Amino acid sequence: MDNDALVRACAARIIDWCAAVRRPLPWRLSPTPYHVWVSEIMLQQTRIEAVIPYYARFLEALPDIPALAAADEDRLLKLWEGLGYYSRARNLKKAALRVMAEYGGELPRTAAELRTLPGIGAYTAGAIASIACGEPEPAVDGNVLRVMTRALACPDDILLPRTREEISELLRRAYPRGERAGLLTEGIMELGETVCLPNTAPRCENCPLRSLCRACLTGRTADFPVKSPPRERRIEERTILLLRCGESYAVRKRAPKGLLAGLWEFPNLDGALSLTQAAESVRALGGEVLSIEPCGEARHVFTHVEWHMRGYRIALQKELPAFVWRTPAEIAADCPIPTALRYYQKKLHGPQSEEL
Repeated sequence: MDNDALVRACAARIIDWCAAVRRPLPWRLSPTPYHVWVSEIMLQQTRIEAVIPYYARFLEALPDIPALAAADEDRLLKLWEGLGYYSRARNLKKAALRVMAEYGGELPRTAAELRTLPGIGAYTAGAIASIACGEPEPAVDGNVLRVMTRALACPDDILLPRTREEISELLRRAYPRGERAGLLTEGIMELGETVCLPNTAPRCENCPLRSLCRACLTGRTADFPVKSPPRERRIEERTILLLRCGESYAVRKRAPKGLLAGLWEFPNLDGALSLTQAAESVRALGGEVLSIEPCGEARHVFTHVEWHMRGYRIALQKELPAFVWRTPAEIAADCPIPTALRYYQKKLHGPQSEEL
């Protein structure tokens, strides 16, 4: 059986399997283009279980494209708070503004047009077009690449764009139209999420492709997919300052571009400062330090950088004008704090420290 015939046979089985066993996820219950779009953006780099409450809260606040286009950025980022990769949320709004201006508030219904919108690449465009609009267009992500390279026993590196393009084209030639297009897209995703698993043995006994899959038939599932080793992450040490004056704490908004762009943060400094160094740094800013205490160490992993953090809770005589001052309740309600600093946000109500 050649590759095209194998992919067509796999597609037929996946569709029947998906129709019988797919999970009733919230975005599948009402697969409008807007719902599919929001869910697919949220699901990038995020587990399904974590996305479900965010998805419900987001749609309650922003039920359609006009509401998304009109949303204030801080409100939008607050709804996204905890999901990470905040550029996803900003691109949602940018795309919504374009859709309002160019498409009358309705998402375009072809993958080619969808790909012209900010934040919508080939995968998301294929998901929206096939699931919500019935277009015969694949949505190829890591799950799909894993399922298909195992089925084909494909030795090519899945991190190479060429491999993704070749798998996409094989699938495109096998795609049906209409409801079955959506079932195929959802089915391959479901298979990769629940059966053809990463980083552990696949559950081949539960797989509808077990009698077709070349890797399974030859006992080589552990050999696929082929993936080049990840790039080593850079380590950055940071000192987090919880500056308190009365009931308020200092926060500031990050720059509009770069890592965690536009989010709110607690003042922080490069390096792992000692208690004395942290106090001197605050005095250099004009702060009169009344007391200081350590408030713990934390670590956060980004894609290409890892923050190793230590924090200090510091009481000041007066507020410093370089920062915005808010109570913990106001920070929780109004200031989208990145997940990287959530550990320190929980430390705002800590024990009082000894005076210097």
